[in-house]
Amino acid sequence: MPNTLRRRVPATHDEVETASESPTPRDESPVGDDEHVKVVHHRSKAKTKKRKTTFIFFLGSLFGIIAAGFFAKSNDLIGFPDIGELSMDSLFEVLPAGLVKDMRELVNGERDFLESSDAFSVGLKVRAEGLSAFHPMIMIPGVISTGLESWGTSNISRPYFRKRLWGSWSMMRALVMEKEVWKKHIMLDKQTGLDPPGIKLRAAQGFDATDFFITGYWIWNKILENLASLGYDPTNSYTAAYDWRLAYPNLEKRDHYFTRLKSYIETAVHLQNRKVVLTSHSMGGQVVFYFLHWVASQKGGKGGDDWVEKHIEAWINVSGCLLGAVKDVTAILSGEMRDTAQLNSFAVYGLEKFLSKEERAEIFRAMPGMSSMLPIGGSAIWGELDSAPDDRLGQEHSFGSFLNFRSGQNWTTPDKNFTVGDAMDYLLKTTDDWYRDQIKGSYSQGVAHTAKEVEANEDDPTKWINPLETRLPLAPSLKIYCFYGVGKPTERAYYYRSPEPGIVTNLNMTIDTAFIQGDVDHGVIMGEGDGTVNLMSTGYMCNRGWNIKRYNPAGVKIAVVEMPHEPERFNPRGGPNTADHVDILGRQNLNEFILKIAAGKGSTIRDSVVSNIVEYAAKAKVYDEE
Repeated sequence: MPNTLRRRVPATHDEVETASESPTPRDESPVGDDEHVKVVHHRSKAKTKKRKTTFIFFLGSLFGIIAAGFFAKSNDLIGFPDIGELSMDSLFEVLPAGLVKDMRELVNGERDFLESSDAFSVGLKVRAEGLSAFHPMIMIPGVISTGLESWGTSNISRPYFRKRLWGSWSMMRALVMEKEVWKKHIMLDKQTGLDPPGIKLRAAQGFDATDFFITGYWIWNKILENLASLGYDPTNSYTAAYDWRLAYPNLEKRDHYFTRLKSYIETAVHLQNRKVVLTSHSMGGQVVFYFLHWVASQKGGKGGDDWVEKHIEAWINVSGCLLGAVKDVTAILSGEMRDTAQLNSFAVYGLEKFLSKEERAEIFRAMPGMSSMLPIGGSAIWGELDSAPDDRLGQEHSFGSFLNFRSGQNWTTPDKNFTVGDAMDYLLKTTDDWYRDQIKGSYSQGVAHTAKEVEANEDDPTKWINPLETRLPLAPSLKIYCFYGVGKPTERAYYYRSPEPGIVTNLNMTIDTAFIQGDVDHGVIMGEGDGTVNLMSTGYMCNRGWNIKRYNPAGVKIAVVEMPHEPERFNPRGGPNTADHVDILGRQNLNEFILKIAAGKGSTIRDSVVSNIVEYAAKAKVYDEE
C-alpha cells in the first residue's frame, strides 16, 4: 500500500577533503595515504563545551546529576539544602572552576527560559488558528524520566517513605549520605528482577512524575504547557509513567502496567467517543511497541487483532530507540560511555571514588529494563568488521568494528575486534547467570527474514520489543509519526583495553581513554544521531523497515520528520531548534506537530528527511521476500 503521508526532502551533506592517519584496529587493513572525502559536523568549540557540561548523563553518570545540584545552590531557580555536614561551598572550592561556571550558566538559563512569556506560545498560536483539544492524549516517557518513590515500611525504608529515590533532591541526599542504602533501594533483586526483600520502589504517577526531573530541569513540562493551552487537562490527557528499571514482562507481573494502560485507553474512548493518540519518547517507544503486541495477544491483554484499530488513532514516536542504542552496551559492559570517558582526570578520580565503574555496571545490570535498549539487528543493521550501512565516505574506521583493541600493548584483551553481535555475545558470556537469564528471558535482538517467522513471533513475548522480528498491528487506519533529531555527533564505536594493573575489579575491560588520535577521542568514535541514540535506531524502521510488507502487512501509514540540531549558542538547553535527545521535547516545531495531531490535523504534516538515512537503510542486510 502506498504511503500517502510521505514526501521526501533531498538529503544534504557538508563535505570537505581531508587526509588523516590512525592506528589500524586489530584485524583490519591500514588506511592508505590517498585523500578521502569525509563528513564533518560543523560545531563551534563554544557549543561543544556547553553541551559537554549538560548535567544529565544518559544511563549513568550520576556524578553529573549530583554536581548539578551542588552548583545550583546559590541560584533561586533550584533550591538544594545542605546535606548533613556537607557544605556546598566547600565543594565549589575543589571542583574545577570552569565546570562550576558552566553549570551556573545552565541553571541561570533555565530560570530565564521558565520565566519567559514564550512558555505557552506554541499552544496559543495553534489555538489562534482555530484548533482545540480533540483526541484524548496519553504520554509514555523515556528511560530515567519517571521519578521513583519509596513505599517500603521496613526499618531501612521508613526514613524515605513516599520520598523519591530517583528524580528529586531526596535522591541526592540518599546518594551522598547513604550510598549503600540508596543502592539497595534502586537495584532490583538479581534473581527475580523484582523488588528486593523489604524494599518497595514504585513509579510516581500523574503529570508530576515526568514534567521535571528535578526542580528546574524540565522534561515533559513544555509539552504539558502547550497541551493545556489547547484545552487539555487531567480529564482528557494522561501520563502513563512506569518503573523503567523493570523488564517489560515484569512491568505487567508486578505493576499490571499494560492492563492499566489498556483500561485507561478503553475508558477514554468510551467517554469521549474518539480514539486515543499515544505520544512516546525514547525508551517509551519500545514500551508502546511492546504494548501493541501485548494488547492483542491471547498471552497478554486478549484484545484481538482489531483492538488497536478500534482504540488508537495515532502513535507519535519521538526520538524512539526502536533498534536500541550502542552506548547501552558499554554502560552495561563496563559502566562507561562517552560522558565518563571524556571527563578530566580530577572528575574521573572523584567519580571513581564516589561510584566506581564496577558499581555503575552492577547497578545498570540490576535494572533489566535498561537492557531493552541493547542494539537490535546484529550485523544486518550495525555492520561487519570491515563495513557498516552508516559508514561515511572517507572515514578512517568502519563503524562495523564496534569494540576495538590496539595491538602490541601487552594487554589481556580478545585477539580480534568485535562487531555489535560479537560484543553482545561477549557481554552475555562474561556476565553472571542471573543477568543473562533476565535478558534472554525478556528480549530478543535478531532479524526475521520471512512473513512466516514474523507471524509465529506474534505468539512469543520475548520478541515483542523487536520490530525486526514482529509486525505492526493489523490496523490500517493507524498513523505513526516519527520525529527525531539529526546532526548531533553520537557515540558509535569504541577502543577498549584491560583494566589498569594492580586494580582489583571484576570488570574484564575498560574504555581506552588514553587513545586520542584521528577520529578517536578518548577511546570513543562518533557517528550520526541525536547525541544519545544512533540514526540507524531512530530512522531505520520509519524510513525503510516498515515499508517491508512482512513488518507492516496492514499498510499502516508512516510520516517522518527529521529535526536538524541547530542549538542557540548561549542557551544551555539549546533553544527552540535543538534536536538533542532530551531537549527536543522543548523544540518549537515538535510541540506544534504534537498539538496538530492531538487536534485531529495530523494530515497537514509532511515528511522532511534531511540526513542520509535512506541511503544507509538501503545498505542494511534486511531484505524483502522474493
